[in-house]
Amino acid sequence: MAIIITDECINCGACEPECPNTAIYEGADDWRYKDGTKLRGKIVLPSGEEVDADAPFNPISDDIYYIVPDKCTECKGFHDEPQCAAVCPVDCCVPDDNHVESEETLLNRQAFLHGDE
Repeated sequence: MAIIITDECINCGACEPECPNTAIYEGADDWRYKDGTKLRGKIVLPSGEEVDADAPFNPISDDIYYIVPDKCTECKGFHDEPQCAAVCPVDCCVPDDNHVESEETLLNRQAFLHGDE
């Protein structure tokens, strides 16, 4: 499953540089599929939806750091544990019960984002 940042976040920013998928953004910042990935231009997501990887999407939170579920792989394919949770000083990076996914799905997402075949 994806990781979510709870409202206990103190906006320290420790998590953001640790994310290998660039799935973590500061509150109120727009996000893009291209950020930190190989994705560019028109892409078809695993869900079948076509989007522009270069286009900005509205922030998920205006107040605290947030994680884009479609870019989160729980660090599968990179690390043994989610790095955001490992460095968070207030333990606010937790599993997102609204985005439960298998390890296979997370590894497939990692390959999609970074071009690993």
